[in-house]
Amino acid sequence: MQPAPLNDRDPLPLSELAKGECGVVQALRDVESGAVGDIEGSTVVRRLLELGFVPGEALQVVATAWPSGDPMAVRVGAGVFALRRREARSVIVRRTPL
Repeated sequence: MQPAPLNDRDPLPLSELAKGECGVVQALRDVESGAVGDIEGSTVVRRLLELGFVPGEALQVVATAWPSGDPMAVRVGAGVFALRRREARSVIVRRTPL
């Protein structure tokens, strides 16, 4: 588990944002060791980049599944994508006001 950020402006994993919170992508990191998707050798980070989770891009958590919060729906750019919490841990964000 990640240590809690010192304040609301410290970078944290996207998986830590609650429904309705906004942020800006700061970085992507590979926390998964295996390949995912249909193409051999693809990674979670590559998939996230292809979906638009690039540094500087604004995003908002628009929904979370009940009761576990997994998956979560995230608006980035013009799209809304469902991410598992383990995938969302690869996206480092900085909270922004609504």
